[in-house]
Amino acid sequence: MNILETVSLKPYNTFRVDAVSRYFTRIQKLEDVQNLARWYQHSKTPVLFVGGGSNLLFKEDYPGLVAHCELSGKTCLYADESARYIRAGAGENWHDFVRWTIDQGYAGLENLSLIPGTVGAAPVQNIGAYGVELVDYFYSLDAVDMQTGEVCQFDVQDCQFSYRDSFFKSIQPGRYFITAVTFRLPKQPEWKLDYAGLQGQLDDHQISARRVSDLVSDIRRSKLPDPAVMGNAGSFFKNPVLEEKVWLEIRARFPEVPGYPQKEEGLIKTSAAWLIDQCGLKGYRVGAAGVSEQHALVLVNHGGATGKHIWSIAETLIRAVEDRFSVTLEPEPRVIG
Repeated sequence: MNILETVSLKPYNTFRVDAVSRYFTRIQKLEDVQNLARWYQHSKTPVLFVGGGSNLLFKEDYPGLVAHCELSGKTCLYADESARYIRAGAGENWHDFVRWTIDQGYAGLENLSLIPGTVGAAPVQNIGAYGVELVDYFYSLDAVDMQTGEVCQFDVQDCQFSYRDSFFKSIQPGRYFITAVTFRLPKQPEWKLDYAGLQGQLDDHQISARRVSDLVSDIRRSKLPDPAVMGNAGSFFKNPVLEEKVWLEIRARFPEVPGYPQKEEGLIKTSAAWLIDQCGLKGYRVGAAGVSEQHALVLVNHGGATGKHIWSIAETLIRAVEDRFSVTLEPEPRVIG
């Protein structure tokens, strides 16, 4: 394991914030993870795991070690009567992996196309889009415990998935380095096309994993700025999940407020983008930091913004939504510093 000192993190976060890490290393094989665990146990220096950097905002330089996951590999482990079990290294690009599964003739992940990031970061965030969440097709993951160096396996119950959250994000952040993820993809496709934007776009005879993936990708490109062109981390805030009574109180004042009943009775999810838009803040900008003109849920770096500048925009949005709707927005990305 080669440890570098004083490394710019600009290439390793999609906001393109030019923070600096005190130490930096690349994780390219399982042995590197185990060496990292031993280094951590000896040095007690903070360690931050980074994949595609699409769920991070650096407000300041990182005083510890950033470990960039580059673990690769994709394979079908085995199949049973109803499903195939597909394993991918944690450093694989998520969208490339989704398209690879489609190329192999597997369906299931197509609604999650074009989400930035890596395979290993996907379960941390329990990524989701267009009516599908990672948990819907998750089977297990492998990880190394930084405190002991032990190789562990987690099933779906162990991961404690919830809306844009997991055991690895909010309960034991930074303890387990995810090395690989296994998905259970059904042999009989389970199309989910009733979500806004997809509904009615494909005739029955047109439906395939590739067509759905292409449609999702086109929709995302039309709504969301490309991180390669303009720094951003996709959706910056979670869509608030409210008690039905609270949502009805908002609807009494704002009849157009979106509402999506949840599996848990008495809860309604609403749109953070709609709330922000109603505050007149789509396209809001201070210097190089601002809100995307394409989508009110996306904060952007127009070039040269610091993490503190971007976080200041986030705080402006949080205050505005609280003042108008008495709803508190929660960031999706991890804010460092």
